[in-house]
Amino acid sequence: MTKTTNKQSFEQVVVVGTSAGGQEALVALIKQLPADFPAPILMVMHLSADANAQFIMDVIQKSSQLSCKMAEDKELLRPAQVYLAPSDHHLMIGKNGEILVTKGAQENRSRPGIDPLFRSAAVAYRNRVIGIVLTGYLDDGTAGLLAIQRCGGICIVQNPDEASYPDMPRNALNQIDVDYCLNIIEMGSILAQLMNRKLPKEANVPEDIFREATIAERVLSDLPSVNSLGDQVPFNCPGCGGVLWKIGKGPMLRYRCHTGHAYTAQVLLAEQTSKIEETMWIALRMFEERRNLLVTMAKDKTGTSAKVATERANHSQVHIDRIRAILLSDNPGEDESLAD
Repeated sequence: MTKTTNKQSFEQVVVVGTSAGGQEALVALIKQLPADFPAPILMVMHLSADANAQFIMDVIQKSSQLSCKMAEDKELLRPAQVYLAPSDHHLMIGKNGEILVTKGAQENRSRPGIDPLFRSAAVAYRNRVIGIVLTGYLDDGTAGLLAIQRCGGICIVQNPDEASYPDMPRNALNQIDVDYCLNIIEMGSILAQLMNRKLPKEANVPEDIFREATIAERVLSDLPSVNSLGDQVPFNCPGCGGVLWKIGKGPMLRYRCHTGHAYTAQVLLAEQTSKIEETMWIALRMFEERRNLLVTMAKDKTGTSAKVATERANHSQVHIDRIRAILLSDNPGEDESLAD
């Protein structure tokens, strides 16, 4: 596999991923690090497409001794520098060590996504990567941490009991034997120690990790690359409607389509549930429109025609009541009454 070729004044790279509650967590982490911290730090926080990422960067900078900036495509990494992924863009590291800021397909319903950054760092820096997962929903970052671990890097996870939203740290702990599970206040000293560690022997990058990192760098991937990662499954990608492949490497159940969308099983289930709810709201609207039309027809007709229209309107009302009850339940995408 390709090694970094740019002349760089650092040995290690730190990558950080977070979601809900992430701004406070990132501030608490970065403010512990000294101005001469000897590695670059790349951060992904899940943001909506219209979020003001620069505002978040400015908040972090106010508490940091390090220089903090929005990541820019093709710039070279520098030590003692914090980079934040822009809104609606993936942040990755190229195989030659340069920063990549791209508009590739969403991973785990997110752009920026944590897994693309972690995976790309593992390919570019192997045993010189330290990956950190902080507070957040679901399990983005777990597959990325696993890639870092398989390439010889260090995995750190926030203590779920401390996290504002413990899903991401807890899911990582359930899937990976991490190197450290810490409160954020403890991470600064651990990172300082790790900067002085004796690096283990560099391992080769597993072929499946290399392929996924390559796919993430492009907008469209080729079918042979995805076919090599796993087997097709009989359901479709929520992002584009294409066929999904079940990724066969590692303990996590994951899926990927040939256009680049990727999902853990948890995120795929959440996305399917969201699509079900969206479809049900559309069905509710259509049944209500149908009932209203039938009621109007019943008023304009007499005799048998009016009776038939009224009966059909009443039948539509039955469906309306059932759909509304499901939508008002706690788990509209999992309500078994749909099967009645």
